[in-house]
Amino acid sequence: MSTDGTKIGPINMTLTTDPTHSSGWKTILFNCNCHTFEAVTLQIIRAIQCTKERADNLAFFADRTGSVIVCEGSNEKCEKVAKVLGSIGLVVTVTQ
Repeated sequence: MSTDGTKIGPINMTLTTDPTHSSGWKTILFNCNCHTFEAVTLQIIRAIQCTKERADNLAFFADRTGSVIVCEGSNEKCEKVAKVLGSIGLVVTVTQ
């Protein structure tokens, strides 16, 4: 719910689904307090080539809930995204 009392609908935070590789692999980004919000946003953009608005939403969701799925698809694709995110020390995992 927003501060003015209006309801806010759910946000789908799964970003990059690859239907040709629906093997169930996911890259999960975990919240940490050691990176700035802007640094996380920029790294998400680099990792999944999304808009700043989308990256901001994913970073916000991770900050508020503790984690967010940033990629779904093949193991190879998810590992590649995890490598980019992890290159600055962000905590990520790839799981099926």
